[in-house]
Amino acid sequence: MKFSLLSVSGLNDEDEGDRAELRRMSRAFWRCALLACVVVLAALCLAPGRASGQDGPTAEEVVSGAMDYWRGESSISTVEMTISRPDWERRMTLRAWTLGRDDSVFKVLAPAKDRNNGTLKKQQEMWTYNPKINRTIKIPPSMMAQSWMGSDFSNNDLAKANSLLADYTHTRTGTSQHGGLTVYHVQCLPKPAAPVVWGKQTLRIREDYILLEQVFYDEDMLPVKRMTASDIAMMGGRLFPRLWVMEKVEEPGHVTRLEYTDLAFGVEIPERYFTIRWLSTPVRER
Repeated sequence: MKFSLLSVSGLNDEDEGDRAELRRMSRAFWRCALLACVVVLAALCLAPGRASGQDGPTAEEVVSGAMDYWRGESSISTVEMTISRPDWERRMTLRAWTLGRDDSVFKVLAPAKDRNNGTLKKQQEMWTYNPKINRTIKIPPSMMAQSWMGSDFSNNDLAKANSLLADYTHTRTGTSQHGGLTVYHVQCLPKPAAPVVWGKQTLRIREDYILLEQVFYDEDMLPVKRMTASDIAMMGGRLFPRLWVMEKVEEPGHVTRLEYTDLAFGVEIPERYFTIRWLSTPVRER
């Protein structure tokens, strides 16, 4: 005996009401099936981080590649920091050690009055050391976005922390050109309940994973500060921006410049460097 949606064993063929009901159910079934197919096809076409019709890497791949390029597997650098305000200017020399995406140490070399001030970021935790009072203080997550040593860079900014990867979703919004290379424009929106202060961030990243610009927006989606990278040259065996500038959008004259004077990637760094004990150890000249 054969079965179909329009003939069921035991059904009275003369019962027009039952047959009409079965036809209605059949049409409803195929409508639902068609809708399901459309949803699946749309999901396949719109891969995460890539708008329909876009070629090249996804937004997540672009951001992840930029963060890894910026830090390398490990790095040691010397940086001149200049903090500018309308009525004063302050200069510091820093040395930084990074390992993977999560661990960083920064120590002040000069001026003498600030020497050996340091910051340690390990995984999601951060500590600062003040040699004047010989005290190490743990920074709570709520203060990770606070200013570092009075500059326009936050603790997160300076550490190149992976919060941008872990706490935001990313979408490519367009492309442009820089130095004959494609530049991907990426919008980063915070995930629900993510412990971040920014309403969104926007990035411009070259196809060789050099970050050119990062803009930070408040919860009203108004720009608060902008970081730009320039003077791209060979450093540490790769192209790298020598100059990084962070400026407040609505506070003219509030600018912090980071100029890399020495940089090495892929160097062997002892694990003990990324400990609270070593944070309070006076830095030695190389």
